[in-house]
Amino acid sequence: MRIQFPPVDQADENGIVWIGGKLTVENLQLAYCQGIFPWPHEGLPLLWFCPEQRGILRFSDFRIPRSTARELKKANFKVTFDTCFEKVIQQCSLQKRAGQGGTWITQEMQGIYIEMHKQGLAHSVECWQKGELVGGLYGVYIQGVFSGESMFHLQTAASKQCVVSLVEQLFKTGHEWFDIQMVTPVLETFGGSYVDREEYLLLLAAAQLKKRQWGFE
Repeated sequence: MRIQFPPVDQADENGIVWIGGKLTVENLQLAYCQGIFPWPHEGLPLLWFCPEQRGILRFSDFRIPRSTARELKKANFKVTFDTCFEKVIQQCSLQKRAGQGGTWITQEMQGIYIEMHKQGLAHSVECWQKGELVGGLYGVYIQGVFSGESMFHLQTAASKQCVVSLVEQLFKTGHEWFDIQMVTPVLETFGGSYVDREEYLLLLAAAQLKKRQWGFE
């Protein structure tokens, strides 16, 4: 059933805009277009968020720490886009994260995002070494905005390489930022920062007006 999301300024103090509803491609499209994303919590109905503080990575602020640059040069990774989305999201779901006993990337979520990928709405970046998948990230791309969802690494710096390659390609195609939702320590080293909800929505609307398309080499 299609969700009629309320205005995001009606979000509660935790940033929750809506409770319940089904994970469908249509509902996810509607959500991301309005700056909303789902975040399942075990034992609760599905929660939809548009938090007061939103993490973004502006390309004007993007930087690669010298230590990271040395790591990436030494590793000499190969990077691809959209070659094994299902493997990437599965690996992301298996990653152990500080303060989390389980994963929010449920089997249901994996299935829906895989369907979004088949429809050209979700994408992955893959990092390889010696023919083995050693890192990756995935997210959605709707109306000219990339929203990063999760990333993983099986080798040091592999997920960092995915971020660097994604920024390079987005920048080449005229994008100015992407949504990282939360500023993790790794993304902070690259220049990630928080903006308030009002500023995020202005950035979102401006990007949507440009109607850019996903299209990487």
